[in-house]
Amino acid sequence: MPFFTHNWALVLIAIVSGTLLLWPGLAATAAGGITPDSAVQLINREKAIVVDVSEADEFASGHIKGARNVPVNELETRLPEVAKNKTVPLILVCPSGARSKRALGTAKTLGYDKAVVLGGGLKAWRDANLPLEKA
Repeated sequence: MPFFTHNWALVLIAIVSGTLLLWPGLAATAAGGITPDSAVQLINREKAIVVDVSEADEFASGHIKGARNVPVNELETRLPEVAKNKTVPLILVCPSGARSKRALGTAKTLGYDKAVVLGGGLKAWRDANLPLEKA
């Protein structure tokens, strides 16, 4: 115990630096979605389908390679055409993650039980230095 009282500044620095190291993972989880690294694993290992729920002009300015564009207001009608197999994971993406969270409910009601949201959206994808393609 005397160590902590004599070296309180070092203990505080250790706690703050540990928190800062863990913050990106905690923020993505709190945001309610998977991390970009987890998304890449789903795409590579389980052949997940990436559905970008952005509008067409946003999609054209930059999207995840291989993503299919289905604007959120057309999701109910067009999602069954784009993702026929409901057992394959579905990753919903938008620029910030807000629209894809709304779209998650629609996807779940359509029977896509493995649907997930990319936490932080395309911003998180860019921040992880992962590639985007433009239409």
